[in-house]
Amino acid sequence: MNDLVSIIIPVHNVRSYIIQTIESVRAQSYTNWELILTEDCSTDGTRELLRQYLEELQDDRIRVIWLDENVGAAAARNLAVEISQGRFIAYLDADDLWGRDKLLHQLRFMRETGAAFCFTNYEFADENGKGTGKVVHVPETLTYNRALRNTTIFTSTVMLDTEQIGRNKIRMPDIRSEDTALWWQLLRAGYTAYGFRETLVLYRRPAKSLSSNKLSAVKRIWDLYRKAEKLGVLYSCYNFFFWAFRAVRRRV
Repeated sequence: MNDLVSIIIPVHNVRSYIIQTIESVRAQSYTNWELILTEDCSTDGTRELLRQYLEELQDDRIRVIWLDENVGAAAARNLAVEISQGRFIAYLDADDLWGRDKLLHQLRFMRETGAAFCFTNYEFADENGKGTGKVVHVPETLTYNRALRNTTIFTSTVMLDTEQIGRNKIRMPDIRSEDTALWWQLLRAGYTAYGFRETLVLYRRPAKSLSSNKLSAVKRIWDLYRKAEKLGVLYSCYNFFFWAFRAVRRRV
């Protein structure tokens, strides 16, 4: 098991977190990886901090796409996937953290199961990256219809095998909750998402983050049903009920 893993991180206004996130990648027990960061025109000093850090680090496994204009998370991830060289694509958000054996254990699981699409358990963390003890346990598998009612696939836990899913299919659409939209596209195409039930990721939730805005989350999921998936009103309501129930349960 020595396949290259391409790790994709979009970077925008994460000065307080990005170094810690990169260090969680560099600490991986599985070392055959490349890290591609897309610096999406940060305005909080992230770009300057990142440039200085990488100049001092001199780690040739890390590459940066320095954008001249802000394109958003979906396009930033897609640009990185386009230039990636690894068989496996692993997503990581710029404020989340990986456990030391995340890549090693997830790759082993994918080898054993033949999974093309894999996601893991994760633990909520506070703004300082300290785990809260609240863990989201994922199902063993998710198909398209089940995923519409259960958006438990968290971006920083996902790994895709490009030998089974072509890179041309791994493109996030330009829509809010672009990550969930991609997962649904892949599942609708007939792939099954395999849940690896080991807790390998810390999901940091700053108090003012987009993900913590409940009203925004409601609108995003509804737009996915109606605009992205083009579901009817009744079927959208049906899926929305189960989504809301599970979303609340994950956080209490």
